[in-house]
Amino acid sequence: MERELLLECQRNNRNAQRKVYENMAGRLYSVCKRYIKNDEDIEEVLADTFYKIFTKIDQLENPETFEAWAKKIAVNECLQKLRSNKALFISLDENFIDSPSGNTDNISFEKDILNLLNFLPEGCRAIFNLFAIEGYPHKEIAAMLSISEGTSKSQLNFARKKLQELLVNQNI
Repeated sequence: MERELLLECQRNNRNAQRKVYENMAGRLYSVCKRYIKNDEDIEEVLADTFYKIFTKIDQLENPETFEAWAKKIAVNECLQKLRSNKALFISLDENFIDSPSGNTDNISFEKDILNLLNFLPEGCRAIFNLFAIEGYPHKEIAAMLSISEGTSKSQLNFARKKLQELLVNQNI
């Protein structure tokens, strides 16, 4: 992101904020989609994310890290949304997840994997994303979600097992 554009955002320049929004909205939407299924919830989280970005942009010390900083805000907003759900984590019941129906041949591998993530319960999906995609260790995941490290590990194992089953069933 251009340094001058970010400086203009710090000055509350609406045109600069619009440009940053247009540049980042798609990427941040993709991040949110990994954590949250419902498009309305994603839009709400995105709105909260951009509000936080534009109100806290003066705290950004290094403009070169803007994208990573914005992504971290989006992830934290997703986690906050998930924490607000009462039944975030599941009992590890083998029959909880329905298998996806049908296989769409024209969808790319990444989209197939993203679609399969949607068949995981929110808590498992969040932990899988945080660990496997974002690279957080279980200790940090546990602190972020106010759970034990053991819960984080068991939910990750459950997510991996179910994703493997779904991959086999879909011949991906």
